[in-house]
Amino acid sequence: MLQPGQAAPSFVLPDADMQAVSLAAFKGKKHVVLYFYPRDGTPGCTMVTADFSDHEDQFVKCDCVILGVSRDDCLTHADFRDRNGVTFALLSDPEGEVCRQYGVIQQKETDGVRHECLVRSTFVIDKKGVIRHAAYGVSPRGHAAEVFDLVKGLSREKVRT
Repeated sequence: MLQPGQAAPSFVLPDADMQAVSLAAFKGKKHVVLYFYPRDGTPGCTMVTADFSDHEDQFVKCDCVILGVSRDDCLTHADFRDRNGVTFALLSDPEGEVCRQYGVIQQKETDGVRHECLVRSTFVIDKKGVIRHAAYGVSPRGHAAEVFDLVKGLSREKVRT
């Protein structure tokens, strides 16, 4: 599991429009909220994604972008985005490579069969590319507001320095 103070693992993933999105593109420019969610269209994933989308303008005012990642493909992301009015990038990691880098894939056993599952997790990455907050197994209800409070704190730090 990643911890605050560690460098955020770099990645390039396609978004819902199959355009490459690189974490490095935001370094020195924006804070990043990077959240991982199990699947497009499930109740909890829809709740947290809609909540982030509804408050995206507040994050933007704090010099922050939001990126959502799941193992769904780009077409599934596009449908989910369009059905729910999502305004930020949803990134596709079908092989789970980035999910593994961030430690959000866990092995579970059901009826004696082991399988991988993605644990809902969120990282706040500052403009220097350093993880400032790492939360694994988060609850979707009220999560965007909790994360926004953390991002506001980063913006205040900038004003003090």
